[in-house]
Amino acid sequence: MLKLKNIYYHPSTSERAILKGISLDVKRGQPLIISGASGTGKTSLLEVISGMVSQNKGTIFYEDQTLTERQRRAMCGVVFQFPERHFIGMTVAHELRLGHRRLSGDLQAEVLTKVGLGLIDISEFPERLSGGQQRRLAIAVQLIRRPKVLLLDEPTAGLDWSIRDGILRLIKKLSQEQYMIIVTHEPEIFSSWNITNYQLETK
Repeated sequence: MLKLKNIYYHPSTSERAILKGISLDVKRGQPLIISGASGTGKTSLLEVISGMVSQNKGTIFYEDQTLTERQRRAMCGVVFQFPERHFIGMTVAHELRLGHRRLSGDLQAEVLTKVGLGLIDISEFPERLSGGQQRRLAIAVQLIRRPKVLLLDEPTAGLDWSIRDGILRLIKKLSQEQYMIIVTHEPEIFSSWNITNYQLETK
């Protein structure tokens, strides 16, 4: 189980704490929705969980072991909102290999197939892919790292409904295999999943 206990986060640039006393549990195969209006700290919570920033108070556990920021960075894969805007690889293959000294062709093919891009031309420029393909590629980039926890920030943002449904099906399938936290301001699109929705409120 991934467990957050009494998390406080007060960045130096803010007059007040963004997160106050956040405690929650996440189980493997049971994704958690984090919802709330803009400014309630949804993305900040993902940044704390992933070790990108350090909480001011509180503890994060993974299978009863306390995690440091460095350990969380190693075990979490984060797909932020509109991740395709940050592609820097010249090709799909290059994008997948960024940050890896070695990447086997088998692993690359396995991950692309898992996200529904098994037939894609890996020599293609990422910016020439369709919106849905780009979002799938962004998820594949994180899966290559084999994260224990997958964190998704507004994973359907900016997508047409026809494309959104496919991404939702992909996310639901992936959520059965690992720990997953999904941030959204539209929790209703996940209502049929029958999963826990943790709502953040302005403090």
